[in-house]
Amino acid sequence: MGKFQSSKVFDGFSTVFRQWKANDTHCRFLHGYGISFKVYFEGELDHRNWVWDFGGMKRAKTTIEGMSPKAWMDFMFDHTVIVANDDPILEQFSKLAKEGIIQLRVIEATGAEKFAEYIYSKLNNFVHQETEGRVRVTKVKFMEHGKNAAYYGE
Repeated sequence: MGKFQSSKVFDGFSTVFRQWKANDTHCRFLHGYGISFKVYFEGELDHRNWVWDFGGMKRAKTTIEGMSPKAWMDFMFDHTVIVANDDPILEQFSKLAKEGIIQLRVIEATGAEKFAEYIYSKLNNFVHQETEGRVRVTKVKFMEHGKNAAYYGE
């Protein structure tokens, strides 16, 4: 028996980060990308015959960290600096944020693979709740400037 699936790309984000543990590559330095991510949905059709409403991130009743999903995406990824919570110079980044120089976001780990996992966990929980279990996120593809991609999913 077949399954209904759909996907949506979210793009237009400019994000700066660093991977402080990559001391043998230039990725240890702050660097930025135009990023995007593609979310893959799977589930039963709704009364409109849709798996997921492609405009559903704007119309959702469920929130992510108290924000609409679209506002959360902008908050996390648009003109932000993302660093790992164990970055040895986190205090300096926090100082820059307090001075209004950067919009700092601190998460468990940085890099395309970890961003894909982070987005997956946030959006899968959101979608499951928003659709009362009818739909789930099966995979997230995270892209740096359209050339590099990492995936996380079931």
